[in-house]
Amino acid sequence: MKLTQFLLKNSSIPKQALVDRFSKFSPSPLSMKQFIDFGSANACEKTSFVFLRQELPVRLANIMKEIDFLPDKLLGTPSLQLLQSWYATSLMELVGFLEKDADDKTILKKFTETLVNVRNRHNNVVPTMAQGVVEYKEAFGSDPVTNQNVQYFLDRFYMSRISTRMLMNQHSLIFDGSANPAHPKHIGTIDPDCDVTEVVKDAFDSSKMLCEQYYLTSPEIDITQVNAKGPDQPLRIVYVPSHLYHMLFELFKNAMRATVETHEMALHLPPVKVRVSLGSEDLTIKISDRGGGVPLRKIERLFSYMYSTAPSPVDIDNSRNAPLAGFGYGLPISRLYAKYFQGDLQLYSMEGYGTSAVIYLKALSSDSVERLPVYNQSAIRHYQTSNEADDWCMPSKDPKKLGKYERRSQEV
Repeated sequence: MKLTQFLLKNSSIPKQALVDRFSKFSPSPLSMKQFIDFGSANACEKTSFVFLRQELPVRLANIMKEIDFLPDKLLGTPSLQLLQSWYATSLMELVGFLEKDADDKTILKKFTETLVNVRNRHNNVVPTMAQGVVEYKEAFGSDPVTNQNVQYFLDRFYMSRISTRMLMNQHSLIFDGSANPAHPKHIGTIDPDCDVTEVVKDAFDSSKMLCEQYYLTSPEIDITQVNAKGPDQPLRIVYVPSHLYHMLFELFKNAMRATVETHEMALHLPPVKVRVSLGSEDLTIKISDRGGGVPLRKIERLFSYMYSTAPSPVDIDNSRNAPLAGFGYGLPISRLYAKYFQGDLQLYSMEGYGTSAVIYLKALSSDSVERLPVYNQSAIRHYQTSNEADDWCMPSKDPKKLGKYERRSQEV
């Protein structure tokens, strides 16, 4: 069932008109510097309220319009039906504040409570969408065009979710009066003086503990730091530590597992090498292992939502220690976290030796600007891609065709 039909069927309120209305506007990306400046020097709850009551519906509506481009059979799965109901409900709740008095403190308090409720309602969006993809593949299989369209959509869908949660977390943490006392210098979820090396060590220690639980052993870490400002200068940037931790934890898990399984008979495991470099534009983290590597043809598959053959988790709520375990979404979601503030995550592998993963982050907060999906004609064209013949000839492994080629060569 298309989202338009879903909204109209479940209420007499013209919800689809709201989706159409707000999807005509493009989201307004914020820079890390704007997040910091607003939260530290000009923290005005009224200003945040006026911005978010319009911006959040715009971001939700933009991605809700794209849901309609998914295959009908995927939209018909129980998981997608549930997910659509969450988005429709959240949109209506947020739109309900459009005409409210921004000077009324009671309204401001209720808005913050609503943001928390919306955030909690969407806690399981990722595994629910992933479960819908599993249900669809098991029932109907998949094809290259569908895979390409679903991959394109999910990258945008999950990026949209990262951005909306960022906005909701910032507002609720700054204005609900219950900031985390463990991190008094944080501005919402942002650390204006994030010690990158400390986050690296924290993520490694957590991964090491998990590795030892499974394998009773784990490799050590070898860290090298380089700062363009000087060898004794700390590696600090304005960033969201939880986002960085998520990326590092996933990469360390993969590196440790590969290392242990490749060298299971060795007396000593080769260490996981980490190089952290801060330049004038980029903060780069390179994680290298000697876990045997993977073939070149499989690299991009590691970032595919449709390719994963991992079994579904028994309990989708049990994701604290191993984020998204069971769906194989760790790497693609981690790459989205890196790209969210204009960075990237790339893999380079040498089959038979090992793999290097590189995280690129912006060194300057003014360059760390949200990367947001926009619903427009360009996006629509991506979903209308047809399965045309490749314009590069592909090698054939068919023995009959090879034999035919050999005969033709002899005739010539």
